[in-house]
Amino acid sequence: MPENDSPLRTEYDFQLPHGYVDAAGTVHRQGAMRLATARDELSPLIDQRVRENPAYLGVVLLSLVITRLGTVSDIHAGVVEQFFARDLAYLQDLYRRINGLDSGHGAVACPSCGTSFALPGPASGGRLGEA
Repeated sequence: MPENDSPLRTEYDFQLPHGYVDAAGTVHRQGAMRLATARDELSPLIDQRVRENPAYLGVVLLSLVITRLGTVSDIHAGVVEQFFARDLAYLQDLYRRINGLDSGHGAVACPSCGTSFALPGPASGGRLGEA
């Protein structure tokens, strides 16, 4: 089958490094994330929480595109808020990669000694959902 005739992959499985711990103490590590739509990118911009704190955009976006997380039936911003920092960073990176927003690693140099090194994430330094 030619490459451009292959079906579009719209959902990606993941395994969280630490896992989400629900109110009963159950750890949920397996999940799935779907590709973001234009609506997913735009609708959080009218969310009052995002308007008051633009850093909250990533939380709202992830709550919209995570389709499965263990046996958790309702994935909302309150669930994403409870993720460990490493899991949040992992999911933000996955979001950027599957949606084609990851432009590689940014290079920086130490202002004192001039040593160059690479920073993980998009070179633009933008927040989740920003190209």
